[in-house]
Amino acid sequence: MRDSEPASSGLLSSLRNLLDHGLAAAQNRTELLAVEFQEEKEHVLESGAWIMATLFFAIMVCGLVSAIIIWLFPEDWRIYAAAALALIYLVGGVIAFSGLRRQLRRQSAPFSASIDEIRKDREWLLK
Repeated sequence: MRDSEPASSGLLSSLRNLLDHGLAAAQNRTELLAVEFQEEKEHVLESGAWIMATLFFAIMVCGLVSAIIIWLFPEDWRIYAAAALALIYLVGGVIAFSGLRRQLRRQSAPFSASIDEIRKDREWLLK
């Protein structure tokens, strides 16, 4: 009976160590995920503020420049000037939208570092 006790306590100790290491890895990954989430949140908020400021000033400038250009044309030609400006703004909007889509596709996925670390952990465990 004494022979089974050391093996039992050794197995229990090994299981405790394994559980401790597993929990430590899970805690590490959770902390990394929390840091990445905070960084992503700050990035989104900062980008949103800059986008709003940019849009505000761009709209103000476009409106004032358009009004000045239209006012400079003779009265009979003002409608054509307005239509030409609308066409220019439409083309610019399409180009800007396609650039935004391209930039969003290039951006790395949120929490990619956490996903990579979890993938490495799984590969290590399966060895």
